[in-house]
Parts: sequence; structure tokens; C-alpha cells
Amino acid sequence: MNVERIARKKISESIEEQIEGMIASGQFKPGEKLPSVRELCTLFGVGRSSVRDAITALKGKGIVDVKQGEGTFICQFDSSRMFQYTMLLPSEEDVRELFQVRKMLEPGIAEMAAKNRSPEDLKKLKLALSKTFENEWEADYHFHQVIVHAAGNKMLTQFIQFISTKMQKAMIDFYQYIQPHEAFLKEIASHHYHIYESIKQSNSKDAYIHMLNHLELVENILQTSLTRIQR
Repeated sequence: MNVERIARKKISESIEEQIEGMIASGQFKPGEKLPSVRELCTLFGVGRSSVRDAITALKGKGIVDVKQGEGTFICQFDSSRMFQYTMLLPSEEDVRELFQVRKMLEPGIAEMAAKNRSPEDLKKLKLALSKTFENEWEADYHFHQVIVHAAGNKMLTQFIQFISTKMQKAMIDFYQYIQPHEAFLKEIASHHYHIYESIKQSNSKDAYIHMLNHLELVENILQTSLTRIQR
């Protein structure tokens, strides 16, 4: 089996691309089980979190299915869709368009969540603020998804699910960039806390403003990171 050792930034993305290539070339076939996380770590010479992030991205694209306690399996799909999947790789334009949509929707969603949230929603939001998730991007993604659910609009929930793959991809890239920057991590945590408090206090106006400010900050940081990587 031919693989390349990973030695550059965006490790999970490189793993993701190589696995996609293996599937496209027939090395992995629909219905087959992928090697375990530990085996993939050894194969690519990387850490467990990078492999898990790559599998999460592949799952979001519908390429693999993760079955609890059984492993990760290649989904049945048309190989012609692989070209479509490669178009999901991030660019400055991708980020700009994604955040245009998010800034149009999520501040209003946070505003609705402040009005409609249940005690159970607040518990889930508080959980997402804690350190119970293995990866910080997962906690971030879960935090935003709970807010969507708390808004109580099924159509909005379905629409956000439609762009969830892009959101996950952007969050993985974002956290790979800010991981060494403690100040950024603290600022993001502070934003999340203020959003949570606004929703908890049913302050819809503040929830809207805090969410918009948060998205603008994240967009600016992510765009800056992409610009530096491309230089």
C-alpha cells in the first residue's frame, strides 16, 4: 500500500485526501472496513487526533460511516462524486461565502434561541463549554448546533445541517491554526460564554450581537490563517 508520510500543516486534510485517493483507486472498496485509528496513525506517521479529524471530515462528506464499537466503513457511493468532494477543500472564497451565510443566519438563530431555549438546551450548551470533548473544534461545533436546535425551527435546523460539512471543515482548519495561540483560544471561549449567558438570561438582543461579533472574529482569524498558508 503506497502512502506518503505527512510533514506539513493541515495534517488531517492530507490524511483525508490520501484516504479519498485510496478509495478512488480501489485500494479501499465500498463496504470495506478502514484500518483502525491506531493502524492509520502508524500508516501515516501522525497522531490520533489528526486521524480522527480526517475521519470526521470523510463522514461529513458521506464517504465513510462510523459504527460505534465496530469501526469505520466505506460507504456505497458513485466514484464520480469524488470530484465534488475535492471541491470542498477550503479557500478564502469558500470561507468568505460560508461566513456570509453564517452571519445572515446565526445571529438571528441565537436571538430565537434566547427566546425559546429549554432547560435541557442550557445543559447541553454548558456541556459544550466544558472540556469534555476530545477536540476543541468538536465542542465548538456542538455548541453552535445546540443553539440551532434551541431556536425551535425545524427548517433552520435542516438548512444548517445542509452546510454542516463546510462548517466542520472550517472549524477544523480554524483550530489547527489557533491551537498554538493561547490568546485566541481564550477569546473564543469568552465569546462562547457571553453567547451562553445571553441565551440563559433570555436576552435576545445581546445574543444576536454576541453571535455576530463572534462570527466576525472567527472569519477574520481564519482568513488571515489561509492567507499566510498560501504565501
